[in-house]
Amino acid sequence: MNVVALAGGVGGAKLASGLSRAVDAEQLTVIVNTADDFTLYGLQISPDLDTVMYTLAGLANPDTGWGMHGDTWQAIDMLKNYGMEPWFHLGDRDLATHLLRTQWIDEGIPLSVVTRQLARRLKVTSTILPMSDDPVHTLVDSDRGPLPFQEYFVRYQWQPVVQALVFEGASEAEPAPTMLRRLETADTIVICPSNPYLSIDPILSLRGVHDVLLNATAPIIAVSPIVGGEAVKGPAAKLMKELGIEASAVEVARHYAEFLNGFVLDSRDAALRPQIEAMGMGVLVTNTIMQSLDDRARLACEVISFADQLRPEKLGGCKLDA
Repeated sequence: MNVVALAGGVGGAKLASGLSRAVDAEQLTVIVNTADDFTLYGLQISPDLDTVMYTLAGLANPDTGWGMHGDTWQAIDMLKNYGMEPWFHLGDRDLATHLLRTQWIDEGIPLSVVTRQLARRLKVTSTILPMSDDPVHTLVDSDRGPLPFQEYFVRYQWQPVVQALVFEGASEAEPAPTMLRRLETADTIVICPSNPYLSIDPILSLRGVHDVLLNATAPIIAVSPIVGGEAVKGPAAKLMKELGIEASAVEVARHYAEFLNGFVLDSRDAALRPQIEAMGMGVLVTNTIMQSLDDRARLACEVISFADQLRPEKLGGCKLDA
């Protein structure tokens, strides 16, 4: 069974990790947001790609969900000795990833190829696919003026009030090679519990992606990142309110409704099920909080089995059920 997941951030990485256990890892493709990418100290930084890659490799910091487990901060400490005030912390082991990525990109190697090379060296057998080899940048229009995404998210800890989001370069950027074909031929498409506006919308903004999802033959399932009116992690609920949208799983379902076949709702929001079913999609109510590796695999297995129930011909569902 070929599964394609759209992901960004810690929530997306966690479910991708579960999916890599729920199906054969080689049959999983994770399409990752790259509109968060930026340059720092001359290095090409791809935060969402690295979070997904480190998580699938079993190297992610379990306390933060990002960065590498057991990393040290001597380079950052030395920058402070030079009088710098680093607002984006790069661990010493993490720096190796950015050094290699920057070198290879400077040599003309596309980001998708660079990502494949890095992932293989970390023994990741699933395909991690950046959404584009072309630059796309999220610009946050806020009460402090226009802010590059990482300044909004990290430097200012997502406290500025968001007035609008702009994905600079999206109209010119091409989807990564094979990306549209993987979506067209997938058996199941999963929209991970990532921020719909900051992590998934940049992917959907690329030419051709929206149409492919509208015409997909595979069931498309989204997992809500909003539980009880709050984001599981990050600024999704705050952002929704600032954009005049109710912070609710119902609104997340509505955001994707035109191409969704199914929606996964946390048990605490079970009362919202009729509103979402009224949009014409199936609803799975379960525990969506992923506190452990087993939680990730259990949720992924439920998502895969749910998708199998929504297709005319059953494909066997989750391999962990066997």
